[in-house]
Amino acid sequence: MTTDGSEATDGGEATDGGEATDDGETADSGETAAYADLGATTEDAMAIAETSMDRVHELVPQETPTDRLRAKAVHATGDPEFAHLLRFANDPVAAGAEAVLDERPIVTDITMVKSGVTGRGHDCEVRKAIGNGTELAAETGMTRTAASVLELDERGVYEGAIAVVGNAPTAALALADCIEQGTRPAVVVATPVGFVKAAESRERIREVAEAHGVAAVTNVGRRGGSGVAAGLTNELVHAASDVRNGETTLEALRGDGP
Repeated sequence: MTTDGSEATDGGEATDGGEATDDGETADSGETAAYADLGATTEDAMAIAETSMDRVHELVPQETPTDRLRAKAVHATGDPEFAHLLRFANDPVAAGAEAVLDERPIVTDITMVKSGVTGRGHDCEVRKAIGNGTELAAETGMTRTAASVLELDERGVYEGAIAVVGNAPTAALALADCIEQGTRPAVVVATPVGFVKAAESRERIREVAEAHGVAAVTNVGRRGGSGVAAGLTNELVHAASDVRNGETTLEALRGDGP
């Protein structure tokens, strides 16, 4: 990871709103390519990306819609064990793909997650929560990320949105409170990382998602982070592109059936 809020690639270059490949190339907001994660733009980069995903699919066979997300988590982390850590509620692949097709906003907790979300394959506004809620944080002493989520929710930003939390457990806890109080994101991707409140915050998201019928992707344990959150979000974009191109349907993306 880089220190300026962007995400680094294996080649050492950072992305700027597009997803990078192993050779460090980034994608801008140009035309959609038929490629595993909508990132590569050159012949060599596409070959690397396709080979990488082929190897991931050997580890994570594609038998159900959620296997797409399991594979993407492994691809994003380089850790085959991550496939066993994800948890799903209420058909998140179909819900996320539909939200992308409907051009719903993608709202991340921090800059680093926003920087990792691809700029290709969709026309969704991508925005971050952090930077909002400054006065609320100062008045209450709550974290800036929690305050930023609460302020955006007051404005109705999370209603019908793709809500992504990759870093801050307190942002996930605040989002869970918003859902409990009536906000309905189209889908939640929550993988905050750390030793304090991270696992608990994801458990809280799972509880409110199940209770209120909200689609969600989370993980168990201490692992997580911005890279996997951005990768999972990008896979929802890829699923939407597959629907748009006639390669699958929203109905086929529901449940854990093939």
